[in-house]
Amino acid sequence: MEIKDDEVKKAQVVEARARNISHNVRCTECGSQSIEDSQADIAILLRKLIRDEIRAGKSDKEIYKKLEEDYGETVLYAPKFDLQTAALWLSPLLVAGAAGGMWAYNKHRQKTNVHIMALNLVRGVPLTPKEKETMLDLLTPPPPQGITPSSLWSRWRGW
Repeated sequence: MEIKDDEVKKAQVVEARARNISHNVRCTECGSQSIEDSQADIAILLRKLIRDEIRAGKSDKEIYKKLEEDYGETVLYAPKFDLQTAALWLSPLLVAGAAGGMWAYNKHRQKTNVHIMALNLVRGVPLTPKEKETMLDLLTPPPPQGITPSSLWSRWRGW
């Protein structure tokens, strides 16, 4: 009985590892599905190959490496990080950094302009109409936002 339980546990481990690997391998025929989800002939063969490799005692890394060697890098959903793919991996960081830099520059420029305008007022230098408008925008509190119960009632009654 104990031997049978060990065999069942081994089979469950093999199945779990095989499913995990299969979810991370792209079907070469379908392209958009993992081999776990695909019913193409090549996907069925690859699933069997993965299970055989696991039973042979290979590690997950060894199996991924074998698949990559046999079918190319595109068979894996997560490509390696190397010089060829560095731009692809780093582009989101570059875009976020550029956006953050532009935001910080605009904030700094806005604060600097307010300080210069305040100094000019203290010195008695008149403000231009654009500077007056900017000062009023900065010093005037924004109107309350959101929907109040009275505004909902007015809309519902048609006023």
